[in-house]
Amino acid sequence: MKRNIEAVFIDRDGTIGGNGHFIHPNHFELFPYAQPAIDMLKLNHIKVFAFTNQHRISRGEATLEEFKAQFRAYGFDDSYVCPHGVNDHCDYRKPQAGMLIQAAEDHQLELSRCVVIGDVGETDMLAAHQVGAMMILVRTGWGEGSLGPFRDKWIETEPDYIAKDLLEAVEWLLQTEAMK
Repeated sequence: MKRNIEAVFIDRDGTIGGNGHFIHPNHFELFPYAQPAIDMLKLNHIKVFAFTNQHRISRGEATLEEFKAQFRAYGFDDSYVCPHGVNDHCDYRKPQAGMLIQAAEDHQLELSRCVVIGDVGETDMLAAHQVGAMMILVRTGWGEGSLGPFRDKWIETEPDYIAKDLLEAVEWLLQTEAMK
């Protein structure tokens, strides 16, 4: 049976750990359920990619390699990190879809058969929406704010599922996949 889901893109800050704000990779801690969730996707032969805005790289507060090494250690198949700030007008910086498009080219993915899991509606969900990917918003990190006071910033986009956290998102996704 051919898998319907080709890959899952997961945001970093507020989704797999941290508090939604920048934390240097040397000090970043995963949520206790994040590694099991990543491992569940891998065990189901689904590629897992990190995609994250990290403008502190351009300010010299961390390096791209430090982030890439962190994601490799967690078992991600690849990582896409935008080091630019909001005013740099970069096509890779979420809510632009450049990181997703680059990953699709690098790994021969059909983005409509991919999933984005993140905590920020106005970046993660909007990037996913641009390429037709499934959207799962988690309530951790900035998730509650995305659903509350900041909902107006992405009001025309509706996530496919709203999960308590990454583990619930992955469990729902695998259950949905199994029913197809």
